[in-house]
Amino acid sequence: MIDIKPTREEMFALIGENLYDIWNKLCALINENYDMECVWNKGGKAWDYEYKYRRGGKTLCALYAKENCLGFMVILGKDERAKFEESRTNYSKEVQEIYDNTHTYHDGKWIMFEPTDTSLFNDFVRLLSIKRKPNKK
Repeated sequence: MIDIKPTREEMFALIGENLYDIWNKLCALINENYDMECVWNKGGKAWDYEYKYRRGGKTLCALYAKENCLGFMVILGKDERAKFEESRTNYSKEVQEIYDNTHTYHDGKWIMFEPTDTSLFNDFVRLLSIKRKPNKK
């Protein structure tokens, strides 16, 4: 298997200093709450890299990187969407808008965020806890 994990320097050059800091803070936040297997992949057509958090064959979330852009994706299935809908007022207007504007596929809503700061991190933690209860702490 080819290791496509980028070096620190490659990530820094790709997404820039600010987003690299946000990337690291987001990873630290996820790692603080979840014990997961992390897998690097090519990012498909739209992204250069994908960094997936998985456990037991199920994906919790994925981070994506491309030039000057960081992506954070959470996929909510039918039951998970119902949980979000029940508590949607607990989320920021921005998260509600992104959720509402995301197409629903047969296997769920593939919600992509492109954070430029840490302001949505509390919402991200809540979204992840809909998918899976934190297994650390």
